[in-house]
Amino acid sequence: MNLTEAGYVAGWRLVRALPGPVVAAAFRAGADSAHRRGGKGTSRLRANLRRVVGPELPEAELDRLVRAGLRSYARYWMEAFRLPSLSRQQILSGFHLDGQEMLAADVAAGRGAVVALPHAGNWDAAGAWVAATGWPITTVAERLKPEGVYERFLAFRQGLGMEILPTTGGDRPAFDVLVDRLRAGAVVPLLADRDLSARGVEVEFFGGRTRMPPGPALLALRTGAPLYVASLWYEPDRAHAALEGPLELPDPDSAPLDARVRTVTQRIADGLAAGIARHPEDWHMLQRMWLDQRTDGSTAPAAPPAATTGTI
Repeated sequence: MNLTEAGYVAGWRLVRALPGPVVAAAFRAGADSAHRRGGKGTSRLRANLRRVVGPELPEAELDRLVRAGLRSYARYWMEAFRLPSLSRQQILSGFHLDGQEMLAADVAAGRGAVVALPHAGNWDAAGAWVAATGWPITTVAERLKPEGVYERFLAFRQGLGMEILPTTGGDRPAFDVLVDRLRAGAVVPLLADRDLSARGVEVEFFGGRTRMPPGPALLALRTGAPLYVASLWYEPDRAHAALEGPLELPDPDSAPLDARVRTVTQRIADGLAAGIARHPEDWHMLQRMWLDQRTDGSTAPAAPPAATTGTI
């Protein structure tokens, strides 16, 4: 076990062993310390939130928003570490979904649903809530390095009742398995607000260009499953989410598949942006987000538009 894996193991054990108020105070203090230090992650969060709120917000108010964002991110990790120790009833009462009746109808009808999520609020609590409700849920997880950390996160989410597919290295391609699960009536939530790989679909997002994964759009177009965009945020008492949709999908004869994927992915981007704008403090984006950003979050000189792709 290396130091990174040991840190996660210690976090899981310690956070679950200590009283909730003590842990919350410690994580809040850690977030405030990160805000004061102003490291790379904090600088990127500040740059990303500036894109969201626009240039008119005074710096002092942006600074308060960044601190709130770091506290929200710390709350996510604290709650994620504590999730495995919660009872089914605690999981159900600790999360609320606006629009849950739509998912219930989709599962009951056996058509499944694709849900595009941002890195916001507590998406692990959302997945645990779906599983605790009794609905089948399948999603994917990136293979983290080191492998031991990935295996522990895999066991963590599987223990909450979710089926987790690796993005690479599985017995079958993850996309093919997701198609099967949707056709069997499962809920398929996918993080959809960032993909700077060469395969990402270029979209407009808060006035800039970025890339988002084509998977949610392609799955909905391939299977006909309803496609929703979720917004996620925190209230003082529990995590919340709301569904927008189902999104309108282009007619199969209206355009080639790659063009339809681009159209739907832009609709996803618009829905994600609307939710993030309502709760910017709960968007946990401490990484480079836009194509004209440097790695520290600052804006690079304008470059020619990158080619887009609509396949995975």
